[in-house]
Amino acid sequence: MQDNYPTLIGLCFALGGPALLAVSDRLFSPFNDLTKNLLQQLLLVGLGAIVLGIVLVWEDQPLSSIGLQPFHWQAIAWGLGFAGILIFIYSPLLIWVMQRLNLPGFESGLSQLSQLPVWYLILAVVVGGTVEEILYRGYALERLSAFTRSYWAGGVLVLIAFGLAHAPLWGWIPAGTTVISGGLLTLFYLWTGDLLPCILAHILTDSVGLIIAPTFCASPKHP
Repeated sequence: MQDNYPTLIGLCFALGGPALLAVSDRLFSPFNDLTKNLLQQLLLVGLGAIVLGIVLVWEDQPLSSIGLQPFHWQAIAWGLGFAGILIFIYSPLLIWVMQRLNLPGFESGLSQLSQLPVWYLILAVVVGGTVEEILYRGYALERLSAFTRSYWAGGVLVLIAFGLAHAPLWGWIPAGTTVISGGLLTLFYLWTGDLLPCILAHILTDSVGLIIAPTFCASPKHP
């Protein structure tokens, strides 16, 4: 059991850290919205750094053990291709289904994000897409799958944690859709064995959903 301590602690950071940050508004209440969100992004980067440190130093494992493979151009092509599937097929279908079922969408969360400058949203998309993939798809999936001896069991546990971390901002129904998209990313990762395409697809998809689409779809303002 003692040999598993580094991994158990790493899992606490990887799975519990983002969820705690998501409900930490009261902790940052003395700060304005932009400062609060910047601090949360800084702490998210810190979580990623801690987990990478655990992998390299405490577990004495290579980064390839969590899917961070040496760079190759094919990974970029895979990431771009999968991002296209998420953006042009999955997302429109999801929105259509939610509208048909009269389910609450992402409007509440997007309304909060619209109060923040575009440069911050770009930062948040890059940080979130990178660190979330490292924590969830990379570290947590690989280590939980090793514990349970099943990628299916490990994947389900990771997706539950992934959805819970998104609920405070987006609400329960939209957070449930992140479980679906996270499941697609998990299958994509298991197929490629490489985290970089997942990171790229995550960043591009969030860029369209959180920055580009809200900007171009916003109703024009009349004097």
